Amino acid sequence: MTPKVLVVRTAGTNCDVETAYAFELAGAVAERIYIDEIQNKNLSDYQIIVLPGGFTYGDDISAGKILSNEIKFKLRDQFIEFIEKERLIIGICNGFQVLVKCGILPSFKNPFEEQSVSLVINDSERFEDRWVYLKVHNERSVFTKGSKSMIILPVAHAEGKFVVKDAETLKKIQKHIIFQYVDNNGNDAKYPFNPNGSALNIAGITDRTGRILGLMPHPERHISYLQHPNHTRVHLNEVGDGLYIFKNAVKYFKE
Repeated sequence: MTPKVLVVRTAGTNCDVETAYAFELAGAVAERIYIDEIQNKNLSDYQIIVLPGGFTYGDDISAGKILSNEIKFKLRDQFIEFIEKERLIIGICNGFQVLVKCGILPSFKNPFEEQSVSLVINDSERFEDRWVYLKVHNERSVFTKGSKSMIILPVAHAEGKFVVKDAETLKKIQKHIIFQYVDNNGNDAKYPFNPNGSALNIAGITDRTGRILGLMPHPERHISYLQHPNHTRVHLNEVGDGLYIFKNAVKYFKE
């Protein structure tokens, strides 16, 4: 089976083309669809939904907030049905911000819960555009199954600091962590290795099933070794670390 991917786009989305390409390179068929058209689509025709990076609606109010409200109040039932059919959802950067603000993540019990975590302005109070090292909890998600324990991906965001509303949430979220910022030796990270000041160095989380993933780094920007800034200086695997995330999603349905 060749899975079909729905790439959600709207005003301000700017990573939809390369994200669709990454899924197609991994063996899927991807369609880029504007948010207003999704209400007329049958989500059962798709196996994967992706919310790509960008600055939807100019990040007015806060990053991803308007798009999260569109999903929460216009598409809630369709998304719940999609999730209940054990399909996959991934939100990258702005898409991650959308997933937490509409309550699809972390989904401790059910999707569209009251928001308990968020992504806020970086501690540096500026846009951070750099490559980061990530510790991978690869046993917790479909997207990271069999992954290396540490990978390298780029980040590009101004509101990527992961925060929680209270101590209870901080305790519960630990089982949902997929990616954590580390330094080049794999140790706990401080700035600039942690580019935003996230609690517990969190760079990405999953829901309780492992089928919904949100992360701030951009896997679609490291699908080839040629995208890495050191590709002329050191020996790298031909396939970039990010491509395995897309390949795992496709493999989930092909198997």
